[in-house]
Amino acid sequence: MIRVIIYGLRDFASLAHFYLTEDSPHDVVAFTVSADHMPADRVFEGKPVVPFEEIESLYPPDQFHLFAPLSPRNMNRFRESVHRDGKQRGYRFISYVSSRATVYSNTPIGENCLILEDNTIQPFTRIGDDVILWSGNHIGHHSTICDHVTFTSHVVLSGHCVVGPYCFLGVNATIRDGIRLGEGTLAGMGSCIGRDTEPWSVYQGNPARKRDVASPDVEL
Repeated sequence: MIRVIIYGLRDFASLAHFYLTEDSPHDVVAFTVSADHMPADRVFEGKPVVPFEEIESLYPPDQFHLFAPLSPRNMNRFRESVHRDGKQRGYRFISYVSSRATVYSNTPIGENCLILEDNTIQPFTRIGDDVILWSGNHIGHHSTICDHVTFTSHVVLSGHCVVGPYCFLGVNATIRDGIRLGEGTLAGMGSCIGRDTEPWSVYQGNPARKRDVASPDVEL
């Protein structure tokens, strides 16, 4: 059994604790956040909360793993920064893949990924590090999802697509086959994308059109 510390104290961390406890062989032993976000009682979900700045002395990296399934804040770059910091401190990161997701055994999936129930991940797909797939998405065959990406729910990614790093796909977004989403693309709720997208751009509508705003300027 792998002992795990979860980074965060909000909904994503609470849900990660639930899923790991109910549907994995992992043992969640504690939570961690930066010292300036510590709760007064230093407890969350019945587990101790420790400052991230002191974590090595309390939970050494050769004995514990980290998991940081954080929100897509700043186009997933906050989650990336925590993942990178943990790696630099010598920690290994787990991934969680729901037993109720359809995933073939030879599908490459990176670390620090959260893949929830009812995702269908077809053959010949590749999923990078630090990826969140919320419930009920379709990931088409021969597609690649790069690092630091968030899918919300009921997204359809057709076959032979490439989702660049730092992308965010809103609820019910649809991506036509063979599309390449540029780095940092934000596909809005219900958008239907039929052409390659430009980096760090926002697309909305059916058919989706590029908005006159950069994706990092959108609050997620």
